[in-house]
Amino acid sequence: MGTIIKNGTLVTAQDEKKAEILMENGKITQIAAQIPQAGHTVYDATGCYVFPGMIDAHTHLDMSTATATTADNFDTGTAAALAGGTTTLIDFATQEKKETLHTALQNWHKKADGNSHCDYAFHMAITDWNTEVCHEIEELKNLGVTSFKLYLAYDNLRVSDAQLYEVLVAVGKAHGIVGVHCENGDLVDELTAKYKRAGDFGVSAHPKSRPDYVEAEAISRYCYVAKAANVPVHIVHVSTKMGLAEALKARAQGQKVYIESCPQYLALDDSKYELPGFEGAKYVCSPPLRGTKDVAALWQAVENGAVDSISTDHCSFRFDTQKSMGKDDFSQIPNGLPGIEHRLAVLYTDGVASKRITRSRLAALLSENAARLFGLYPQKGTLAVGTDADIVVWNPDAQWTITAEKMLQNVDYTPYEGKKITGIAKAVFLHGELAAENGAVVKRHLGHYVARGESEYF
Repeated sequence: MGTIIKNGTLVTAQDEKKAEILMENGKITQIAAQIPQAGHTVYDATGCYVFPGMIDAHTHLDMSTATATTADNFDTGTAAALAGGTTTLIDFATQEKKETLHTALQNWHKKADGNSHCDYAFHMAITDWNTEVCHEIEELKNLGVTSFKLYLAYDNLRVSDAQLYEVLVAVGKAHGIVGVHCENGDLVDELTAKYKRAGDFGVSAHPKSRPDYVEAEAISRYCYVAKAANVPVHIVHVSTKMGLAEALKARAQGQKVYIESCPQYLALDDSKYELPGFEGAKYVCSPPLRGTKDVAALWQAVENGAVDSISTDHCSFRFDTQKSMGKDDFSQIPNGLPGIEHRLAVLYTDGVASKRITRSRLAALLSENAARLFGLYPQKGTLAVGTDADIVVWNPDAQWTITAEKMLQNVDYTPYEGKKITGIAKAVFLHGELAAENGAVVKRHLGHYVARGESEYF
């Protein structure tokens, strides 16, 4: 006995069509104009769009920084993700200094296994590169980890250009992909010190300490190092017009460049740092929110297909007890925004409902492209016979307002407070089971680890 979704319009990255879907034993087993109902449960999706389950390929759950641990763990974070239409996320298992990659992976499994409400996989963030770690790359591939993360900023995380090159070569041999946080760490440190020497300790100094050229220089450098290594490039959370231009320049010169941005860089701008009192701290993230010209440039890139994926960079800290640690010094404000619950809602509202992008483009940006890049396709990322029955039934007529009082994220604010939304995830199916409805999780702890294959380098 399975479940049939009927009367909905199926949406993939390629097209839309009226059809019914049969889900059995966790898989999609039939797609047809009409499917016999005998012995099956029927879910009526009249007036709704039926999307593949969304994939958030950039989250930080239960992650400790030098001063704080993110407010959302794999219990609260995956519940919020699922309720909002995300059925798979890829979190960052982060290697500590003097730690093996295997140990880091085991640590993240301990955090996630048995606690997750949606499916999950791991990128491996490398912070301590050496010969032994290099030998682990191929071994991690056998454990389903085929993507890696490096930082060019943060003194406790970043790698040198030589290490960047060596990692790119090693991961390239394994047909994996490396994503890089592109900010010039030396410039960030110097500019931060500059403003503090001048007595500027307020929130508004945060974006000034990380200007657009800090991102653009690092993106350019990363692309050239990747050219030397002869491997594709994945640039995470691109936030500026200048950084985007560097990525597109490299692409025009023949470098394979995959560009990720985030909802906050499309829906918000740097005027938030001028809010009265300490309110602007709610929006402190790195890269910071940018100017309206940057927002416009990113939207153009989303619309014309230059941006490949949009993930959240969900990194939540409470405003009252964690962000407040930097009330006297902007450099001590934990960097990060909550957003795992509202990505689909924000992008549907500002993208599809605002006539900027099509529903198929949304499916590509939030699901299929990430599945292809990170070795999940065709198991996930589309609607086809044989794929996992991870499905979002989207009601485009619902009208509601985002508010911290009515969300599952384990944090006391949302950067989208008061934003009016068009559409809601009426039903979210995970492995064919109805797991969430209208913003609430109705079946818990269905998520499991997903071992991934090689990147498609699409």
